[in-house]
Amino acid sequence: MSTGTFTPAPGAAPLPRQVLSHARMEARLMLRNGEQLLLAVVIPVIVLVGAVAGSERVGLELDAPAIDTFAPGVLALAVMSTAFTSLAIATGFERRYGVIKWLGSSPLPRAGLLAGKVLALLLVEALQVVVLGAVALALGWQPETTAVGLLSALGVAAVGTAAFAALGLFVAGVLRAEATLAAANLVYLLLMAGGAVVLPANAYGGFGDVATWLPSGALGEGMRAALLDGAADVTSMLTLLGWAALGTVLTARTFTWE
Repeated sequence: MSTGTFTPAPGAAPLPRQVLSHARMEARLMLRNGEQLLLAVVIPVIVLVGAVAGSERVGLELDAPAIDTFAPGVLALAVMSTAFTSLAIATGFERRYGVIKWLGSSPLPRAGLLAGKVLALLLVEALQVVVLGAVALALGWQPETTAVGLLSALGVAAVGTAAFAALGLFVAGVLRAEATLAAANLVYLLLMAGGAVVLPANAYGGFGDVATWLPSGALGEGMRAALLDGAADVTSMLTLLGWAALGTVLTARTFTWE
């Protein structure tokens, strides 16, 4: 064969490159969708600004300045909105239109498909942290930046993402697309209002003890402990791990690809 002759070499790209390409595509699609962008960025910003302004008017008693209390909770809300609501809705409609089935026939294995989705969630969450953190700092937020606090915040966010992603895939796998849309939004609103994610659990009175065992309450309390107190909330972390395990088992047993 002469030098310089092109020899076709068809074949799949290495798995890491496939996963990264899929993650970039998933993240772009999520951010281009107006409803997903609303859930990911706009609503958390509105909640943060509204909660800080409203707490002063209604005389809400907090153990720390309003912005220091609400900023970690809104970061937790952002994780919940992306890892649960956005993922469930997107996956539900992907199943309806056969997108996941089509991807399943590509060289990208199912494990790579899920890994790409999770990596896309982390990319979007990183953007949320930048935007919400900037807004919170502009409002006077002074987070605890100890090594323990920052590591704990990253750990809680990671485990919370796993827990809500597993639950989101479970909902998307057992319901029709329209039902998934309604259920995901309803659960999001209920947990935002009464799940101790934005407000501390002690603001709910006796129900606060129950709310801390919800994935939203565990995520919110864990983030507040990390960024408000500079401490690690082991109970919240274990609670989120339990929800992640439960969601994974339910998804593995019930999820269908079409």
